[in-house]
Amino acid sequence: MCGIIGYIGMQEAYPIVIKGLKRLEYRGYDSAGIALYDNDDIQLYKTKGKVAELENLVSETTVSGSIGLGHTRWATHGVPNDVNSHPHFSNSGDLVIIHNGIIENYAPLKEELTKRGYVFHSDTDTEVLVNLIEDVKKSNNISLFEALPIALNQCVGAYAIAVFDRTNPEEVIVAKLGSPLAIGVGAYEKEFFIASDASPFIEYTNNAIYLEDGELASIKLGQGVEIVKITDGQNVDPYVQKLQLNLEQIEKGGFDHFMLKEIYEQPNAILDTYRGRLLPDEGIVKMAGVDDHIERFTKAKRIIIVACGTSWHAGLVAEYIFEEFARIPVEVEYASEFRYRNPIIDKDDIVIAISQSGETADTMAALKLAKEKGAFLFGVCNVVGSSISRITDAGAYTHAGPEIGVASTKAFTTQIVVLSLIALRIAKEKGSMGHKDYHYLLHEMEQIPSKVKIALEENDKIKEIAQAYKDAANFLYLGRGFNFPVALEGALKLKEISYIHAEGYPAAEMKHGPIALVDEQMPVVVIATRKGHYEKVVSNIQELKSRKGKIIGIVPKGDVQVKQIADHVIEIPETLEPFTPLLSTISLQLLSYHIAVLLEKNVDQPRNLAKSVTVE
Repeated sequence: MCGIIGYIGMQEAYPIVIKGLKRLEYRGYDSAGIALYDNDDIQLYKTKGKVAELENLVSETTVSGSIGLGHTRWATHGVPNDVNSHPHFSNSGDLVIIHNGIIENYAPLKEELTKRGYVFHSDTDTEVLVNLIEDVKKSNNISLFEALPIALNQCVGAYAIAVFDRTNPEEVIVAKLGSPLAIGVGAYEKEFFIASDASPFIEYTNNAIYLEDGELASIKLGQGVEIVKITDGQNVDPYVQKLQLNLEQIEKGGFDHFMLKEIYEQPNAILDTYRGRLLPDEGIVKMAGVDDHIERFTKAKRIIIVACGTSWHAGLVAEYIFEEFARIPVEVEYASEFRYRNPIIDKDDIVIAISQSGETADTMAALKLAKEKGAFLFGVCNVVGSSISRITDAGAYTHAGPEIGVASTKAFTTQIVVLSLIALRIAKEKGSMGHKDYHYLLHEMEQIPSKVKIALEENDKIKEIAQAYKDAANFLYLGRGFNFPVALEGALKLKEISYIHAEGYPAAEMKHGPIALVDEQMPVVVIATRKGHYEKVVSNIQELKSRKGKIIGIVPKGDVQVKQIADHVIEIPETLEPFTPLLSTISLQLLSYHIAVLLEKNVDQPRNLAKSVTVE
């Protein structure tokens, strides 16, 4: 969940590392630090707070060095403070480390190292790790490259680490297990970059090596990258990928926040996601990951979807869509619960994992469990080369582009698009849908980007509604059918970025308890699409109004009935009911955004959250 960045080359490291930390700050922003090597000396600067505070600290001194390691932290072990910030030194001061992940057995390791005379200054598992590495190195009189596998094989947990030894200043060692790590390869191998993702070095090189789990790499100037397996030392040939990322994609582009930019990118993101896959005039859905395994899908007894957070909500929408289109039973599981409850998995099951980053620790663990049971694994993620894309048997990328805002927006809608295309492809193969309905759905899907643009035109009205309810202490969100998961997602967005308590419910469940909460202080957001149990939802709204609830209705354009009884309405274009989540969620994203801005919250970096959850 933390962000790590490193540089070794001929340039000054500080400007590169500090800029990289700013781009990685979405991964954690409890504290930040940087270590620079120059003429046998390692300069260390770290502080509680954001990268900007680290910049202020460094501005008071002169920094120099062509090797640098930087870290932006999401705290696991130890409260956010200066001492617990990374990088961390070993006791001798020779080794310095940055770490993204968690060492679960750090306590017994720390106890043993303490008996051997090691002293610890922080509460972190990372300081234990760097001293374990030093102990192995000194006890065996071996190099850092030789010591790291021995030390890491004693560790339980997850890590992406970079370690520097000042007694061997031509080399940086990195290793990966469960947490992402990319190595940027500069021109003629005269400089290298290390990062949690490619965003910090894309302006310098588009050549990258992604380490696999259980791999360790030595990075040396002029000598390239040597990769070995941590378990047995077996050599691995480095595979250099060409990145399809550009600098413009990871900048704000004139918007006040990344979240708002990403909300407005959704028409193009959805178009990019189905481009080349959706051919409505020919009546074709082309998806190589599905086409190559179509018999597995058509003969599947069950689809199990595993995900966390917003991706879990996308999975809930997909449950309705798969069962409606493809007529295959679907179960949607929290990955964090699935892996611990001894689930029944059959070799005829298909397990679909959904993750924006492709690195979510619980989802990865669920996949490993399903793989052991012989299920067919399919991944839906946004990041090319991510861990989930590598462990699965097949998959589909969403092509949403980089999502920097911690609260997911365009990843959610593009995940629904990919899952809808999969369901349509299976439906055609199985014949579970009529020819006319199938073609109608394809053509309607093609219209979604233009309809999202229309939904975005309600922005000014939504901002006015946000002003009216920004001081509310609680919100309720209600939906039925395909839009029940959207109610859950809308409530999550509000909680994430405004810190207002919110809950999502199926509209009919109000009478089974939650209606007791409704009074004149309670805003209730109700999704009332025309073809989604509309009359039932109108009845639910009337019940709420009779209890003096304040109603914000999400309605199709031209709606009259809800408009007469609701306090406010937000209009969305008409579409087929299975695709309404792609439009109704736009309104809820904007509502959450504007409330958070009015409350002066940090929209892109809400407290206690990080973008990619790479620890359990």
